[in-house]
Amino acid sequence: MGTREGNQPPDNGRVTPAESAASDLQDHAALWSVGEIRAGDVVSAACDALVAGIDSPALRILAALTRIEADYDVPELLPQALGELGLIFYPIGDEAGREAAARALARRMLAGELTPRDLVRRIHHRYGHDLALTRRLAELDDEYDTLEYGDRTAAEIAAEVTAEARRLAGHPRVPAEPMDTPG
Repeated sequence: MGTREGNQPPDNGRVTPAESAASDLQDHAALWSVGEIRAGDVVSAACDALVAGIDSPALRILAALTRIEADYDVPELLPQALGELGLIFYPIGDEAGREAAARALARRMLAGELTPRDLVRRIHHRYGHDLALTRRLAELDDEYDTLEYGDRTAAEIAAEVTAEARRLAGHPRVPAEPMDTPG
């Protein structure tokens, strides 16, 4: 990415602004590939990446797009920019891209950009119960829908959503729970 030799983590263990911007650009690319955000949002993330010190020829072109140009040019420029930076481009409809987008939504919830209820609603709407990675979140959306008939509170469900979001986002303090498998 042109931020440090060998792209090694900093010695202090902290995330640098460039690493944060690269992660944000990667998340934006995944969210765009599933239709969760608009192309203009990807352009904004590209601008943020440049400001943070990440640079490549295609990234500069991507960051310079107007909102009108973004809808037409992001599909062509994004794969090139991500490739130049060593990031992953997920083609539209790609299973790994869907999982990356779900993880990005989980990180957004943990950052306070979405409520637990908003997260499960978006996940359930976009993937239903079909994506194994997010199946529990879809089930929790169903639980929100039946709060008045169930024995759990909204706060209890929100706590479980938060734990699931941490698991999806790779939060180090919450290990993945083993999933029940039909036997």
